[in-house]
Formats: sequence, C-alpha cells, structure tokens
Amino acid sequence: MNLVIQLIVHKSEEVEMEKKKIVRNMVIVIVGIVALGVYYYVTIPAINIHSTGTWGALLFLVALLLLLSVARQMKGKRPNMVEGVNVFRFQIKECSLLTKALGILLGALCLVYVAGSLLSSPFFNAAKYQGLLTATEREFTDDIKEVDYKTIPLLDKDSAALLGNRKMGSMVDMVSQFEVSNDYTQINYQGKPVRVTPLTYASPIKWLTNQGEGIPAYILIDMTTQNTECVKLAQGIRYSKGEYFNRNLYRHLRFRYPTYIFDEQIFFEIDEEGTPYWVCPVKKFNIGLFGGQTVGRVVLCNAQTGECVDYPVEDVPSWVDKVYSADLLIDLYDYSGILKHGFWNSLLGQKDCLQSTNGYNYIALEDDVWVYTGVTSVSGDQSNVGFVLMNQRTMETRSYKVEGAIEDSAMSSAEGQVQNLGYRSTFPLLLNIADEPTYFMALKDGAGLVKKYAMVNVQKYQWVAIGDTVQECEKNYTSLLSTNGIVSGSSNPGKSVKGKIESISPVVLDGNTHYYICLERQEEIYDIDMSREELIQIIKYQPGDTITIEYLEGYGLNEVIDILP
Repeated sequence: MNLVIQLIVHKSEEVEMEKKKIVRNMVIVIVGIVALGVYYYVTIPAINIHSTGTWGALLFLVALLLLLSVARQMKGKRPNMVEGVNVFRFQIKECSLLTKALGILLGALCLVYVAGSLLSSPFFNAAKYQGLLTATEREFTDDIKEVDYKTIPLLDKDSAALLGNRKMGSMVDMVSQFEVSNDYTQINYQGKPVRVTPLTYASPIKWLTNQGEGIPAYILIDMTTQNTECVKLAQGIRYSKGEYFNRNLYRHLRFRYPTYIFDEQIFFEIDEEGTPYWVCPVKKFNIGLFGGQTVGRVVLCNAQTGECVDYPVEDVPSWVDKVYSADLLIDLYDYSGILKHGFWNSLLGQKDCLQSTNGYNYIALEDDVWVYTGVTSVSGDQSNVGFVLMNQRTMETRSYKVEGAIEDSAMSSAEGQVQNLGYRSTFPLLLNIADEPTYFMALKDGAGLVKKYAMVNVQKYQWVAIGDTVQECEKNYTSLLSTNGIVSGSSNPGKSVKGKIESISPVVLDGNTHYYICLERQEEIYDIDMSREELIQIIKYQPGDTITIEYLEGYGLNEVIDILP
C-alpha cells in the first residue's frame, strides 16, 4: 500500500514539474514576443528578406530566447569551487532540445546573413554592378544652353541655412516654439530653382504643447534672388520626421507599408500649388540579398493629412524632383566607371577605370534637377576627362567629353585671386558661356556669407574672372575670353524694350548713383549706371513718359546699356 502511495506521489510530482516546465517555456516565448514587439515599434524594420533590419530583429529575438533558455537551465544548478571562484558547470550535452534548437538556428541565421552579404558584393557580381547605370554620350553645347542668369542657383545648402535661420529669427510668433529643419531640398518650383525645408519642434516639450495643431509653416528660399519666405499653412504639417509615436513619418510609413524598405533619404518637397509632401523612395535590390540598390517605387505622403499614394518609379508625377539621392547616383556611376573590366582590374591594372570627382552640385535642366559631377581617372591626377549629369527623378545619365581641370583645381584657382581676403569657394556649377564650359562659384568669407563670384574656364583653369556681382563677374569673364580670342563682345546679347515708366528711383551703390526704373505691366527692374555719360539723359524722364532702352539681361536687375531716342 505504501509503495502504491509513493508511486502516485512520484507521478504527481513529475506531472507538476512538467507543467512548470511548460509554463516556463511559455513565459520565455511571451517575453520574446513582447521584446520583439518593443524592438519593432522602436526600430521599425521592414518585414523583408532584403532588409538588414529584419535580419537584425531575427538575430535579436533568437539570441534573447537562447539566453533565457540557458539562464533557466542554469537556475537549478549548484556552483562548484574552482580556484576559489564560484562557477556553474554547463555542458552542451546537458542542454534541452529547445536550447540546442535555438543555438543551431542562431548559427544558421548568422551564416546565411554573412554569406548573403558576401555573395551580394561587387567581388562576385562586378558585371551586374557595372550595368546598373548606363550613361549616354551627348554634346555639351546641345544640352547646356548659354546661361540664363535668372535660373542660376547662387546658394549652396550652407548659405541657404543661414538665410533660413535668419528668417526664422524674425518670426517672433514662432521662433520660441519651432526651429528650421536641415532638409533644404533643392527643387524646381514654378520654373525657378528654390530650396524648401519644413520647420520642426524646438524640443520634446514644445512638441507636447504644439503637436495638436502640427507644424505651421515651411521655409522657401529663391536661389536666384535669395528672397526667403516663411510660408504659413492653413493646415499644419502633422506628419514629419520630428513627430513622435504614430505620427512620426517613418513609423507612419512602416505601418502603411510593412514590407517596403525605404531609403534613408526622404525628401521634403512642395507641388506647384505649394502643398507640402514627403517623397519617400523605396529601395530595390537587384543583386543577391543586399546588393545592387536602386529605387523601385516611390510613396508620396501628404505632410498635412498623412495620405499616401504609391507609384512605380517610372510613373512618379513630373513635379517631383527628388527620387534618387545624389549619393546613390554617384555610387551607381562609380560602379559603372570602375568595374568596366571586372573587379580585379579595378584594383590592379585599372585599365579604363573612371570615377566621379570628390563633390557634386545641382543643375536645373528641362524642369528637372540633375546632379552634376566631374569624371576623372582613378590614378588621382588633377584633370577631368569629362562630366556627367544624372536626373534625380528618372536616373537618366548623360556623359560629356570635356577635358579640363577638376573642380578642386578650379576652386583653388579662384581662391588664389582673393587669397589676401581669405575667401573660400563653394563647389562649382557648370555653365555654358559663349559655348565655353565654365565653372561658376561663390566666394564666401569666414562667416559663410557670399562676398564675390568667380568664373573659371574648365579647359584653361588659369583664366579666372572675379566680380562683386554676377553681372560684373560675367562681364569680366567675357572680356577675358575676348582677350584670348575666344569671343568678341558680350556672350549675353543686348535686348531692346519700349514702355511707359511706372517708377524711377535713384540709389547710391559704392559711391556711384544708379537709377532703377520699372515699366508698366512688366516685372523686370532696369539698372541705369549714371557714371556712364551716354545714360545721363535719364534725368530728363519722369514717370508716365515712354522710353526705349537697350539692356543686358542679368541676375535680379537688367543692366541698361543705351537709351534710344
């Protein structure tokens, strides 16, 4: 009878221990699921085999479960003394089936991740990487027309940021609550190159007190006139990078598109009506698990309402300017230039290997924004063999054979003309002046303010012209070309206009008197330099008089060169 009772008690203890084991395993699984949920909400990885975030989440989950399983098994073991130190004896053969399975799974995941990374690399896929981008050879003078000073973007991002911060400082109703974001996206807006950037909350506390209404405005900077406007919105921006929780832009996109791998660079743009949008490129991997990144789709997210529209990359609306980031396009071009004859040639012989120079800028062309960069050999010499333009909306790439100095050399040449002043050059723009490829750059002082402008001939980089204004710089450069037998006279031919004077205003510039006149039903302003004797007759005219003038079209102001009878 006692034996039967002992067997029943023993059996009951075994059942109870088994129940406790099941409960402990369930606790481990629940903890793992909760930890994965927190990890997902915080890091918001894409649920996609091509996403490194997905692999990171899997490795995190399996490693956590393995740690909990091992800790549970060690809980009941007694420590032994080894040289005075308490240690636990734990051998693989003593592991539970769950622990062994988790260990095997963790090792397998690590192996697949490492193998996938290696097999996606250019080492194994040089030809595929080289074919990701194709450049079409074009003629410089066919595509790059002679310069129109009304479309030259005179500001780089740093200068635009100075103007944006200065404008924000004058907005007394918002400056204590908001700051200017650092986006400053360059786009074409209503036919002009501009930079746009939203405001953002000044701190988490400011977010807490203002998030109900959202961000009330964005900054719009005209890059040709440097006019800076704070555009106030009737409905605030409620979805942005500065939001928290579910209205955070990245989290909002993730919950709408859980499998999409969004590019790190999401662009702030406005459509032709001024409505703010986030342009969100979706990565496409063309080689293996993680290689050959391009863009496959684009999600446009209305920054005010959060409404999202998903487009294949080839169907993106034409008002969108930024789909492919400049860095991505530069990487793709470098692959096509360096890997022409395979991976080993790119390291050893380097036959026909070309690469982009160490900088880029943007050009407004055909109502799109194009990335400009020079092309040089990998040997590190100081000359260009040409340059490329890459469309940020379509990835179309155009190649031009124009030999000359690299941008760094041109920048140094321009800085050498003002070395006594210590001005530093911005990265150049490429212009067509009298069918001559010409670097154009701003020269800034130590505070980041533009003080002068410079033009440097691409092929003869010792030909440098400096001016306090764009018109003066262009005039000096044209004179320099004429002196060297390239052109005769101005590359910017004079135009004639007749109209009734609406207003006439004298101003003093650098000690010289100028008259600014506006004609009725015209937006242009005409500058008459009174130091020129042939223009002194302007004093005979009054508002309401009809006048005929010849002028040179310029940046901001049109320079009058003659007053006709």
